[in-house]
Amino acid sequence: MRPAALPDAVAPFVAFATLLRANGFAVAPEQTTTFLSAITLLGPRSLDHIRRAAHAALAPPPERHEEFNALFDAHFLGAVELGREMAEPDPDDMRVQEDRRGGFEPPASDDINEAGQAATAAEALSARRFGPADETDTLRRFQRALPGRLPQRRGYRRVAAKRGPGLDLRRAMKEAIRNDGEIFRLPRLVRRLRRRAILLLIDVSGSMKARTDAHLRFAHALVRAADRIEVFTIGTRLTRVTRALRLRNREQALATASGLVSDWDGGTRIGDALQAFLAVPRFAGAARGAVVLILSDGLERGDPKAMTDAVKRLAARSWHLSWMSPLAAEPGYRPETAALKAILPHLDALADAGSTERLCHHVLNLAQPRAAQSLPLPAEGRGEGILN
Repeated sequence: MRPAALPDAVAPFVAFATLLRANGFAVAPEQTTTFLSAITLLGPRSLDHIRRAAHAALAPPPERHEEFNALFDAHFLGAVELGREMAEPDPDDMRVQEDRRGGFEPPASDDINEAGQAATAAEALSARRFGPADETDTLRRFQRALPGRLPQRRGYRRVAAKRGPGLDLRRAMKEAIRNDGEIFRLPRLVRRLRRRAILLLIDVSGSMKARTDAHLRFAHALVRAADRIEVFTIGTRLTRVTRALRLRNREQALATASGLVSDWDGGTRIGDALQAFLAVPRFAGAARGAVVLILSDGLERGDPKAMTDAVKRLAARSWHLSWMSPLAAEPGYRPETAALKAILPHLDALADAGSTERLCHHVLNLAQPRAAQSLPLPAEGRGEGILN
């Protein structure tokens, strides 16, 4: 919606949310709606009431409260001249935010997780800036090698071949006409091979903070090399970033993706995010017959049953399901969390995601009958190979 098309009483509040987005704040459309509802319910008698409603509904990061208040004063009091052009969000890039219990989302956390090593159930919304890449050569080689080494499946269309189970009767009749009714050989048909689709799910919670930048760069290389791929981030929310990562320039693509995702380094609700993914038919269809890669440490703080059920449903739809954890880089690693132990029987591989080189190696070997694995799965698991 554009402010000009709104009632006069509502337009300033919607314009404030647009101003926040233009200045790098992550404000989802649902938060704008909540902000308007809060003002309606409170019936504010002063500007301070509106400021408190804005802090509660739009959830600025604690470290940016001063900037948030300055923008609030500039917009509602005209205290500062910003000189920035306000931009409307792209509807195609709106986040999917769903609480599967039907209630309100958890409040934003007031604590800053400096180390990013512990999982938390609280939601912290923030923006993210990506540092310079140090694995460019590895990703460049991976991008060149990937198209020829992706897993393939037989398509429905048939093409001419020297040998094959099917007969090309149309070509046979044409040759017979040219040869006065004689057929010297029987043309054959085979089903054309097509590359399998890829679904990449990246955990951006606080416990994955050390690897998030590298995983997003790996995702950009994967998107540029594969023709059928979908990429989502999961944390406390589900966000589709495929369109942003299709940009040719890597830094521009990562900056665009950073503006879309609002739950960087926040809490961990993997099960809820996966359930939200499966609840959208268009998204769930991307997993059918695809290679599904989940980059996560599996430190689920929510109900492990939700995560187990979601992974089970993903495994039933996919051709191959790999759970790739940076914790698996440690020698003798074995899953410790209840959620990760519960999903092991549904995985094809539990792989090492401790470095970009290991990620690339795993994906390039997916087409092999016994993919290179680093960890053996239990006897009841789907996979039989052992990853290198």
